Amino acid sequence: MNVGIDKLSFFVPSYYIEMTELANARAVDPAKFHIGIGQDQMAINPKSQDIITFAANAAQHILSSEDLAQIDMMIVATESGIDESKASAVVLHRLLGIQPFARSFEIKEACYGATAGLQFAKDHVLLHPDKKVLVIATDIAKYGLESGGEPTQGAGAVAMLVSADPQILAFEDDNVMLTQDIYDFWRPVGHDFPLVDGALSNETYIQSFQKVWAENIKKNHIPLSDYAALTFHIPYTKMGKKALTSILTDVSEEEKDRLFARYEESTIYSRKTGNMYTGSLYLGLISLLENSQSLQANDRIGLFSYGSGSVAEFFSMRLIKGYQEHLLKKLHETQFKKRSKLSIEQYEAMFSDQLDTSITNEFHDQTPYSITKLVNTIRQYKE
Repeated sequence: MNVGIDKLSFFVPSYYIEMTELANARAVDPAKFHIGIGQDQMAINPKSQDIITFAANAAQHILSSEDLAQIDMMIVATESGIDESKASAVVLHRLLGIQPFARSFEIKEACYGATAGLQFAKDHVLLHPDKKVLVIATDIAKYGLESGGEPTQGAGAVAMLVSADPQILAFEDDNVMLTQDIYDFWRPVGHDFPLVDGALSNETYIQSFQKVWAENIKKNHIPLSDYAALTFHIPYTKMGKKALTSILTDVSEEEKDRLFARYEESTIYSRKTGNMYTGSLYLGLISLLENSQSLQANDRIGLFSYGSGSVAEFFSMRLIKGYQEHLLKKLHETQFKKRSKLSIEQYEAMFSDQLDTSITNEFHDQTPYSITKLVNTIRQYKE
């Protein structure tokens, strides 16, 4: 029995900035942003849109009434939680109309959480093939105005429905996991922004990939040539390319060109969005599937997941025949086209206008599932 991703979609906020304009405002050569880190635009959200807004919008287009009746578990992966106790999954369970007898919870481990959620979902469906699991990765990546991490900010969500006999991708049983206690990126309780050792973070990311890749070769005996593409967690699009390059030392130019071409296809959406934290790997996966003309049924796709702190995992999935018919490329392209561009001044004002949960307030954002009211610290959402 195959278990895998039956449906998937993503949502990005309705505002963005151009990286050339940010570079000019920060007195930086635009090439540093466009080429050096590989980013063209950055998604921005107003305070009336949060991780629940993103998650609900990402999920609403992939759930039928049959799905809502069969889902008995909902997992939200985030490092941007809005409550220290209550899981956002509980709120989303109601907003999305999932049947009541379901398990709903959050997972946290930096940008790795969605992968943990997918593996949990896989095991659950293997035991209960008549059930489905909804996994959502939703985050807001913020580092502060004029900070070193500012050009790698972003926001959004990816929703994935895991089931038996999936229509898009099936899991292979080849996971390799790695845990290392390293402080390359962390955010202590009470801190609005993360603390980052940039050089250590980049080094740990690449070394983690090299370690799990080597262990994958040793454990699973699958040569590089068997992979139609390798996809990566994308904090910025140049990062995954550095990791990929690090294992291509003894590979033909033709093989390098093939893998780099697939990698570039996987970064098209991320270049327009920025860092989505837990959703970044899976936004890249969607980008690859929707923009590549070279993939075909039964192709193996490798996925490298990384969460600072750190946990890494490498695993693969196979494409199901007819997968293209179940993608939502037009919806996603329209979503990007409908966004509103902000000036740098507008972006800075929106960035600094933080949600104050200590006061009662009303909002008039027309975005579905946006916050409509704050009462006694409780967020009420448009339904």
